[in-house]
Amino acid sequence: MSLKRVVVTGLGTTNPLGGDVASTWSAMLAGQSGIARLEDDVVAELPVKIGGRVAVEPSEVLDRVKARRLDRSAQFAVVAAAEAWADAGLDGVEIDKTRLGVAVASGIGGVTTLLANYDALKEKGPRRVSPLAVPMLMPNAPAANISLIYGARAAVNAPTSACASGNEAISMAIDQIRLGRADVVIAGGTEAAIHPLPMAAFAQMMALSKTGSEEGGDPTATSRPWDTGRDGFVLGEGAGIVILESEEHARARGAKIHAEVLGAGISNDAHDIAQPDPEGRGGTRAIQLAISSGDFDPNEVFHVNAHATSTPQGDIAEGLMLHAVLGKHVENVVVTSTKSMTGHLLGGAGALEAVATVLAVRERKSPPTINLDNLDPAVHLDIATTVRDLPATGRVVALNNSFGFGGANVAVAFGSI
Repeated sequence: MSLKRVVVTGLGTTNPLGGDVASTWSAMLAGQSGIARLEDDVVAELPVKIGGRVAVEPSEVLDRVKARRLDRSAQFAVVAAAEAWADAGLDGVEIDKTRLGVAVASGIGGVTTLLANYDALKEKGPRRVSPLAVPMLMPNAPAANISLIYGARAAVNAPTSACASGNEAISMAIDQIRLGRADVVIAGGTEAAIHPLPMAAFAQMMALSKTGSEEGGDPTATSRPWDTGRDGFVLGEGAGIVILESEEHARARGAKIHAEVLGAGISNDAHDIAQPDPEGRGGTRAIQLAISSGDFDPNEVFHVNAHATSTPQGDIAEGLMLHAVLGKHVENVVVTSTKSMTGHLLGGAGALEAVATVLAVRERKSPPTINLDNLDPAVHLDIATTVRDLPATGRVVALNNSFGFGGANVAVAFGSI
């Protein structure tokens, strides 16, 4: 059976840099930061007082009554999906809904709903627990609600692989189309975990940076992948959604195509529940699988949107992976971490970065990594600290890497049209 070619026809996002794709891309190219001091009760007793709130609250976009039936994570996903659907030119278009799928992930799920209802239970008793609590807090709620809005009757998936979840959802969507099980899939990830419990837990693990939380500190300079001064990630929130289609389906309806999805690879470290394999062997396999499944020359890779969260070990391991797979050609590859601007969206990170990666190959430009003042001498990569042009001619292939707790590794390759 020949595998179908997969293309990207729609993009959508809401995140700390912008409430849509255009504003997000403009902010990325300008090297802006979406990280700020959190001036509310969320951080009153916490050692970490910074984060990346979405630039546009979903209440400004969604119908208020409908929004109240959605956890914040699902609100983000619905907002981003609406933009992606419209961008794909699918509004008002008749498609076979039995051939429409959804794959939208979350790393944690409806944590704000869960904890708010637990507080209500403790303080006011069981009658004050919302009857909608379970449909709102379940990790597949974003995917399920999107399926209801658009009438998707093919597979509706919601993988949960920590910080690799969004990218894994995209890889599952690719498989749905390649194997002929769907013509169109709404894919991506979302997260809304800026809440005292997850923030306290990450802080106790020493995973979050405390730099910038002190009075007079600069939150915008805190997320600093590959810099010698990095000391942990900054928590962000939001969603990224892509519309994937078989090339045949997209061309038959005259859709514009942003990029081609060439391949994806998934692996696991089986090394530690929280720490990456220091030699990056699992991530290396994921990247190799993305290349082999896409059947393209590794020398066509000219850009990488790295997972690079600003943690001491992870940033180095990813460099080892790229050297292992690309060899000397890595010297020709422009690498960036958009987390330096957005913070880390956990299960939504890979999906937001997929949007950025598609734009990079379409526009042939790499957004910068900000806050990189002193490159870690253990990192040997060409990291963009300003906007960098990618090759103006020929096919440009870009990798989008995601790694998560539990040892999850996902790499997705996109190619210019």
